Amino acid sequence: METGLVSAIVVNWNRRELLRKCLASLTAQEGVQLQIIVVDNGSTDGSQHCIETEFPEVHLIRNLENRGFCAANNQGIAAARGEFVALLNNDAEADRGWAAAMVRAVSEKPVGMVACKILVHGDARRIDKVGHLIYPDGQNRGRGTGCLDEGQFDRVEEVLWPDGCGALYRKEMLDEIGGFDEDLFAYADDAELGLRARIAGWECVYTPYAVVRHHRGNTLGLTSVKRLKLIERNRVLLAAKLFPWSLLWLNPFYYLARLAAGAGAAMRGAGETALFPGWRGKVRLLRAMVWGDWEALWLLPKMLRKRRAVKRLARLTPPQVKQLILDHRIDLRELTTQAAIR
Repeated sequence: METGLVSAIVVNWNRRELLRKCLASLTAQEGVQLQIIVVDNGSTDGSQHCIETEFPEVHLIRNLENRGFCAANNQGIAAARGEFVALLNNDAEADRGWAAAMVRAVSEKPVGMVACKILVHGDARRIDKVGHLIYPDGQNRGRGTGCLDEGQFDRVEEVLWPDGCGALYRKEMLDEIGGFDEDLFAYADDAELGLRARIAGWECVYTPYAVVRHHRGNTLGLTSVKRLKLIERNRVLLAAKLFPWSLLWLNPFYYLARLAAGAGAAMRGAGETALFPGWRGKVRLLRAMVWGDWEALWLLPKMLRKRRAVKRLARLTPPQVKQLILDHRIDLRELTTQAAIR
């Protein structure tokens, strides 16, 4: 492990043009030593050739198939030499001082994770995420998602966990608690890792001085049925693995409350449900959620076994974990009306 070095990991799958811009932003970083790692999940669009010819300094890991965001990031973490591990989505571009600002934040406080200010690419006034919040049924959402950036998040402060689109982690923390849960494949992966780290006693700080601009929804698309299925499935799996039993028993009631609020928002043309207009769209949405719940059911025994490993890591008691979740609870109206950014 090299002190002060940041190992920046980018997972890629068939996004050559976006990847080119992402890597250009990383090679332009100032004030920090950077190791750049790209894990390519079997791209067929020339991404690997682009890296080899245009970014020869990048350490490229080639997969023969799409192993998902979690497994690919774990490959990158295994290859990381740095004291810190940074994640940047292949559809995001980092400002020049991004990595240096996150290192300053993690150096000023003994925290394990740093969240940055993620803005919507093409609309610098619009916030994508500034850290994360969670609803007590396990559904997580970016803090500030969809809001205009009017300075309300321009202070360094504690947040629940960072978004995997742009984040920094202490390698020491990842060595202690493990990397991403590969059973999740993609979506809610950063939430599971972040909450597991919090349970293990690590804290997270947000810095507004580390800025990323995100082409949102480019991995599978905002209206992708597969995306919706994974989000719903992984919501259930995250709760089963990490939530204290006192909160887990209430999960169905919180879930029904969220569905009712989402239906009300859809009638007003608001929220993510509005991305699925008409009765056919609502049927697609419902089928994706049922599909996700069905897949979660089959994985539940495995997740419940994983609770034991989390318990061995835990420094927070179950009541403290419950309070942490409730302290960072997203308002139901905000969750159901500000979820969608086109």
